[in-house]
Amino acid sequence: MAWLHITAPGRGATPTVRSWCGCGRDLFAAGQARALALIADHDHHRTTCPQRADDRSAAA
Repeated sequence: MAWLHITAPGRGATPTVRSWCGCGRDLFAAGQARALALIADHDHHRTTCPQRADDRSAAA
């Protein structure tokens, strides 16, 4: 399992992102540029994580 939690408060506040995965990944980013980079990295991780590949194989 992989989770992404995004907090994007109103104007003038700092957005935050946290990325978790069952493989042990637990990353946090604050600020618009870093948050966007972590969102993109999380998306990439979902396609390359060896544990998620095992989960998909077991479900098939």
